[in-house]
Amino acid sequence: MKFYFTLAITLILTIQSYAQGNAVISGRVIELSTKNPIPYANILITNDSDATVTGSITGENGRFSIKGLTEGDYKVKISFIGYKEKEIPVLVGSLNNAFDLGKIELKESSENLSEVVITAKKDIVSSSLDKKSFNIENNISQAGGSAMDAMRNLPGVTVDTEGKILLRGSDKVTVLIDGKQSSLTGFGNQKGLDNIPASNIERIEIINNPSAKYDSRGLAGIVNIIYKKENKNGFNGNVGLNFGVGELNIRKANLPNIMDKYAFTPKINPSFNLNYHSKNVNLFLQTDGIVRKRVNSNEFITRIYSNGNPNIRSQFLENRTQELYNIKAGVDWFIDDTNKLTLYSLFQDEYHIDRGDVPYDFILDGSRKRLWSWAEDENTRFINYVANFAHNFKQAGHTLDVGLLYTKGGEDELFPFTDTSDTGNSTDETHLLVDEIVTGLNVDYVKPLRSGRIELGSKVEIRKIPISYKINPGTNSVLDPNLGEWSEYNQDVYALYANLIHEGEKLDIEGGFRVEQTTINYDIDPANIYYSKNDAYNYFKFFPNVRLTLKADKNNKISAFYNRRIDRPGEFELRPFPKYDDPEILKTGNPYLRPQFTQTFELAYKTKWREGSVYLAGFYRSIEDIFERIFTNDDTTSGTIINSIPQNLGKGSNLGFEITLEQTVTNNWDINGSFNWYTNKINAFSGTSIYPSPQPFYFDESKSNTWNFKLNNNVTLPYKIDFQLSTVYYAPNIIPQGKVKERYSVDFGLKKNVLKDKGEIKLSATDLLNTFGIKKSIIGDGFNLTSTNYYETQVITLGVKYKF
Repeated sequence: MKFYFTLAITLILTIQSYAQGNAVISGRVIELSTKNPIPYANILITNDSDATVTGSITGENGRFSIKGLTEGDYKVKISFIGYKEKEIPVLVGSLNNAFDLGKIELKESSENLSEVVITAKKDIVSSSLDKKSFNIENNISQAGGSAMDAMRNLPGVTVDTEGKILLRGSDKVTVLIDGKQSSLTGFGNQKGLDNIPASNIERIEIINNPSAKYDSRGLAGIVNIIYKKENKNGFNGNVGLNFGVGELNIRKANLPNIMDKYAFTPKINPSFNLNYHSKNVNLFLQTDGIVRKRVNSNEFITRIYSNGNPNIRSQFLENRTQELYNIKAGVDWFIDDTNKLTLYSLFQDEYHIDRGDVPYDFILDGSRKRLWSWAEDENTRFINYVANFAHNFKQAGHTLDVGLLYTKGGEDELFPFTDTSDTGNSTDETHLLVDEIVTGLNVDYVKPLRSGRIELGSKVEIRKIPISYKINPGTNSVLDPNLGEWSEYNQDVYALYANLIHEGEKLDIEGGFRVEQTTINYDIDPANIYYSKNDAYNYFKFFPNVRLTLKADKNNKISAFYNRRIDRPGEFELRPFPKYDDPEILKTGNPYLRPQFTQTFELAYKTKWREGSVYLAGFYRSIEDIFERIFTNDDTTSGTIINSIPQNLGKGSNLGFEITLEQTVTNNWDINGSFNWYTNKINAFSGTSIYPSPQPFYFDESKSNTWNFKLNNNVTLPYKIDFQLSTVYYAPNIIPQGKVKERYSVDFGLKKNVLKDKGEIKLSATDLLNTFGIKKSIIGDGFNLTSTNYYETQVITLGVKYKF
């Protein structure tokens, strides 16, 4: 540990002594009344004859730095829409080549801008090519949907067969809300993304190559969901309502004698936001909700057995009725010009009832083997408390942030089900109670250097997940009585990081490392006969990162990246209790699962021209101790039950490239599109599945090649109506033990501002051609499985919003 800190200090001193060269003018642009930074403000430098010399824009933190100036008199002009322009004279001499203008305060303009609306277009890809940012307000075709829906047509993002988001072919993604971990994303997986309405999301950031400043988990990268937050003075806010309807037709008739599939499913999404700004405080309240019905799943499955068992045709039909509410409330207290305290809480209450029927019919004569029916009654509640103190030193960009996080999520699931079969009937019930409690403390320090900055920080995260699992077996019960009644997962992570950034005229260099000490303990009820011992281990790991950015000129940049990351199994992947929604395909966790580690190499290039840009990236990931779900036959049931259990599979790799295009075609038409190709490889692997009996497995090397294509057309129609047409195509994809066939979707949206731009009307429709269903096939030891899932993908939504 001492070595790493010595190395960091040495690097700092080296960079400080090295950073000599042409004159540099820097500063930080903030709003006069709120002291908030103003990103993307225009910085223009002119000489004594008012001829433009150079220019730039401010970054996310309001900071700018302009290099390459020679001796002379200059004027620095700072401007931004809605604010009065400011001009600062600067004399550059020969004795000092660094000029920090400090904080530059812009005052709101009193001019009436309601008659002229100017929309500044922000590049999707950041200047260092390490982050992509998407304004959700412009994603009209997904208006009224969830965060999951909003991400469906973003470059580099796909949605897999289980509703998880993938970045460049991997679902090992870390999801943050406002830069913080949140229980809203759901017990280590992503199911909570479908419960976050897009109506209150400002933008979504995708970070494929995070620096050491970020947590080390998530081999594919980070998705950061940024909530909307107003900065206007006084009282302001908005109220909105989206109404939608889905499942507009029947794509395939049900198997006989089961419940009806939902049709014409209604959806209501109200929202209300209120904000108050003054010189000393900023108070904010954001609320939204969803009340809806939908078809969660409508999967038709064929099982062909090679072990002598009769072949089966089945249907997995699940109807959902759901209510959920989100509230975010807090305050920014501007203590003085240099200190700010932010306190807020984020709360979600979600309740749903799922009704499911799973019939099993013999293919040979069409007779019924069994009918499995259930009614899942589940309530989840999540709450985050966040406190953040920010101190700005005298030097612009010199900051200290201290954050405290407490988040708690709870899941209460009652799962009664009935099995009707020719061997006897039974009525059983499971009751699952899960809590997730996370406490975190982070300290982040940033010190600007003459040509760059250093970032130092630490973080402590304590996570606890206790589970209670009760069963109520009936006659002829299928429930396993040998699993015990509880488990508890405990994880402590202690981290330190250092990150150094040097910004040169032609070359930017970023290097850093993060060290983490992790302790994990998984206690299991001794009554569990399959996992008879508790699992406890700890490790100390080193996670380096490197970025080199070559700036050929202002329009052409090349970046090379390297980082090492970890993926710890989520609680659901560890949970030793089965889910009985399909009794012949049981999903169970694996308490003995281990983390996987990834090394990523990437080379990226971006070129810009007046009306557009192209971004290209090639990447390679080397992965150790991959964990994925595998399917095995349960030999205690004559091979008729298939178990799906995550296992560590050894080594693998991920190789691919990404292309993103932005182009303004005419004054009224612009497009953005992306093409992603990647190959996933898993080396030959073998092992033994413990549950429900020791079952050896072996699979040859598997390799998949797939690609996807996305195109968004944005057109301004007459009468200032915005129109968006989005196309998404997923090519066939190889998954462990199987294949997913191609699928595609065409979505559209319309938006019209009314009432002098205070009002807004949106109309959107997803999957116009009803072609986004999922078709897959799986080959296991002694069985073949093929399925088509006609889950709900087609939704029409009408939305209105009024700003005040």
